[in-house]
Amino acid sequence: MSSSKDNLYIIKEAMAIVESAKKENVTLRIMGATAFRIHCLGQELLYDALGREISDLDFAGYGKDRRRIERLISSLNYESSHGMLGDLTHPDRLIFFSPSKNLTTDVFLDQLSMCHTINFKGRLEVDYPTIPLTELLLEKMQIVKINEKDLKDTLILFLEHDSGNGDSETINTKLISSLLSDDWGFYYTVTTNLENVISYLSATEMITEPQKRLIEQRIRRLLEAIENQPKSLKWKMRAKVGNRKKWYADVEEVER
Repeated sequence: MSSSKDNLYIIKEAMAIVESAKKENVTLRIMGATAFRIHCLGQELLYDALGREISDLDFAGYGKDRRRIERLISSLNYESSHGMLGDLTHPDRLIFFSPSKNLTTDVFLDQLSMCHTINFKGRLEVDYPTIPLTELLLEKMQIVKINEKDLKDTLILFLEHDSGNGDSETINTKLISSLLSDDWGFYYTVTTNLENVISYLSATEMITEPQKRLIEQRIRRLLEAIENQPKSLKWKMRAKVGNRKKWYADVEEVER
């Protein structure tokens, strides 16, 4: 799928799934590129100018609802792409495919475990229909080998949203700073990627100079808060080793 019409179709499909989950009292939230689009509805023209398309669906849910989520999504014309072996190999991830809709759907249970781990427990109720902005940002910033599409999502997120000490349409500075103050590896990846966003921003012609200044100011403010947060002893000990030792997990490519 590659057109604006296709993007709208995927967004509508994502909304239909979370609304069906809500009716069944199942906690399910949209994440990934679709969630960025939903939270940045005022930037559709910029998304199109940057060539940022949506290709699949990602959700977050709770492990306690695993069987209910499987039944729910299967009832919406999706087929599970794994059986018992898949359950054992990837206990925190469900994968579905709909031949008729030509869509792949991933559901991450309790956490997103990639280069670094983002814990969803107790956080999914904070926002609807997506995961909170804070987790949306961390979802991108935890990627060690970050790519262009993730940089695009992040700069648009900062164009639409500022950071602060809460969660209401705000990137929660206090929560991010606290998380990173106890994990040097996560801190290193996130701060490196925030600088990468600024570098990418300067070379992006589709964004105006005032927009660039606003985005950079917001990122710099977040970086300052992260740096000013007191660090744990564990963080300080790991910082002495630095990137001489591997600080992230390898991401296994899951066959869909």
